[in-house]
Amino acid sequence: MAERSQTAPEAGSDMGNDDAIGGNVSKYVVLPTGYCGQPKKGHLIFDACFESGNLGRVDQVSEFEYDLFIRPDTCNPRFRVWFNFTVENVKESQRVIFNIVNFSKTKSLYRDGMAPMVKSTSRPKWQRLPPKNVYYYRCPDHRKNYVMSFAFCFDREEDTYQFAYCYPYTYTRFQHYLDSLQKRNMDYFFREQLGQSVQQRQLDLLTITSPDNLREGAEQKVVFITGRVHPGETPSSFVCQGIIDFLISQHPIARVLREHLVFKIAPMLNPDGVYLGNYRCSLMGFDLNRHWLDPSPWAHPTLHGVKQLIIQMYNDPKTSLEFYIDIHAHSTMMNGFMYGNIFEDEERFQRQAVFPKLLCQNAEDFSYSSTSFNRDAVKAGTGRRFLGGLLDHTSYCYTLEVSFYSYIIGGTTAAVPYTEEAYMKLGRNVARTFLDYYRLNPMVEKVAIPMPRLRKGKPPSYKHPILRGPASNHPNGKGDKKSSVNHKDPSNSF
Repeated sequence: MAERSQTAPEAGSDMGNDDAIGGNVSKYVVLPTGYCGQPKKGHLIFDACFESGNLGRVDQVSEFEYDLFIRPDTCNPRFRVWFNFTVENVKESQRVIFNIVNFSKTKSLYRDGMAPMVKSTSRPKWQRLPPKNVYYYRCPDHRKNYVMSFAFCFDREEDTYQFAYCYPYTYTRFQHYLDSLQKRNMDYFFREQLGQSVQQRQLDLLTITSPDNLREGAEQKVVFITGRVHPGETPSSFVCQGIIDFLISQHPIARVLREHLVFKIAPMLNPDGVYLGNYRCSLMGFDLNRHWLDPSPWAHPTLHGVKQLIIQMYNDPKTSLEFYIDIHAHSTMMNGFMYGNIFEDEERFQRQAVFPKLLCQNAEDFSYSSTSFNRDAVKAGTGRRFLGGLLDHTSYCYTLEVSFYSYIIGGTTAAVPYTEEAYMKLGRNVARTFLDYYRLNPMVEKVAIPMPRLRKGKPPSYKHPILRGPASNHPNGKGDKKSSVNHKDPSNSF
């Protein structure tokens, strides 16, 4: 289970298919045909051997043009969408055309103006390339695959440039974020290790609620949120961070929500896939969001752990599991929107529409008109479909989708590209919507803003020892009872 990838074949080799791509390029120098000697400035060096990196092969087409091949997901050649690589040893004013030639999807937001992300060592904030420099087309030279080509001019010789499909959000960044929250020692924030991935990465579970809700015998209304089951869907992590940041804040709405609800959040269900730079699959090539019906404890351990906990909560008479929301990103649609389930009971079906309607009122980028309800057979193994069938009529299960690219504000036609901050703002608005749903607005006016309390002593004892990890500092078990970093748009342009 090596985490470092192999080197790409030499440029100009006759390998003509994706089957030959075994790993990421590693400090791969592209030299002109027939050239001997040390690389000179302008002989580009490509690298993707870093966390969440993905670039499987580079072919030089001409002095200025390069064909780039996405490395397929590990153990699953079907999925080739996410890319994330660096280029160095550039010459000032060097112009290039990069063609990403082996996308596994035909439909793409590149048709609607989406552009790759770029940053460099001297300009470390991600920004999108100008759409006028990006082309998406079916190419006869590559088995009629769709190709995304973009033109770029390197302007600083000492810089290393990084290009990505969307804003990266790595496993390490996520761990540092949770570590920073844990060090604040808030008495309403608990972190536990619910399990481990195949490669022994943590499956973190967060509980955010007032300590009073965790007392022995207290009834709980639980909102369960998951994210990054598909590792390349990085906007999911920004939305999830927005939810967490709001819920732990001293905002009066957040305080009211903590008093009335218990939030259980598993923000990264596929940590191996995230680390490896996969788009959709786990280390072993499984689309985990098709295995909720019968997850294996050895092949899908993170899914197995979350499902065990949800079933345990469902079977606890003191716990009312009110919401399950799984956060994703969408590669062909604009805006945020939801998928829900279809029920024979019309009244239940109508009640299920309430939350997305309220969210539409709170978030300008959320589209109720794009929200849909289905029971397609192909979606049977998803968290939304499985839990919608398992839980009773008082529970609501949704997939929350957000565009990889942009949103269109009502009454306009202009696409507004998402930033990291805009994704987090959607998360904050998701959290706020629970106030409206539970009609807790009158409570907000009664709430003063105190200083956060520090946790004292040991938390109350819990009862899911099977699921506890050694690093847990969460009250181990009562979660089984019923009842912002501001990333502004960079001003510098390349």
